[in-house]
Amino acid sequence: MNLQPTHVYRAVVPQARRVRIAALCAVAVAALVSGCGNSGDAKSPRAAAGQPEVRQTVSPSPTGSPRLTEDQAARKALVPTAKVTAVQAAATAVGEVPGSTLLSIELKRSAGGAATASPTASPTASPDGSPSPSPSASPGAGGSAWVAEVSEKDGTEHTVRIDAASGDVIRSRTDPGQDADDKRERADWLTKVKQTPEQVAKAATDRKKGTVTSMELDDTDSGDVIWSVEVVSTDDWNKTTFDIDATTGDILSEDVDRD
Repeated sequence: MNLQPTHVYRAVVPQARRVRIAALCAVAVAALVSGCGNSGDAKSPRAAAGQPEVRQTVSPSPTGSPRLTEDQAARKALVPTAKVTAVQAAATAVGEVPGSTLLSIELKRSAGGAATASPTASPTASPDGSPSPSPSASPGAGGSAWVAEVSEKDGTEHTVRIDAASGDVIRSRTDPGQDADDKRERADWLTKVKQTPEQVAKAATDRKKGTVTSMELDDTDSGDVIWSVEVVSTDDWNKTTFDIDATTGDILSEDVDRD
């Protein structure tokens, strides 16, 4: 009589254990699957967050170079259009006004698409019957031009615009309404200038490899005359400005614009 309950008890216990073990296994498997899923989800946000960080650090452009600032991009678009150097354009501008000296020269974007009267164009009849030049695209339209200021010995200033691709003179004019004091100041500057545009351009590019995009005469608070020369480096499109003593040729300062 006592063996039967014992037998039943022993038969039930293994079955209960199997149930409990199966349940525990199911829970463990679910936890493992859930854990694996959570681990995968946790990695995804980190990977997603990593991609923008890499792009922001590298900032690749379509060519693989670092992303340029607005000013750097403008220089990159402008500088290669100039086939004529600043020194060559300066010589052309000075030759346009005999006996003159360069005051400044700067590479600028030309106005594109404007039709102007070309002096070499074939004449066509105007409404009154007289011949007139046919309109044609102005030299350098859509490209670039060197804009130079030159001065006669008495300080009279002239503006000469030169096509930066061909080197042709687009326009030459005498600036109207020039102040007598300004003319005297310019005439005084010219007596102190011993360094030519070619010399200061070489001094600047010897220090920083690149393309000269601007040269300008100026004076300091002490009354000394200097050349301010801008050089654009074509590897990063930064601009470096050099102040050079117009009498001695010494480099007085160097300022890099990385914007």
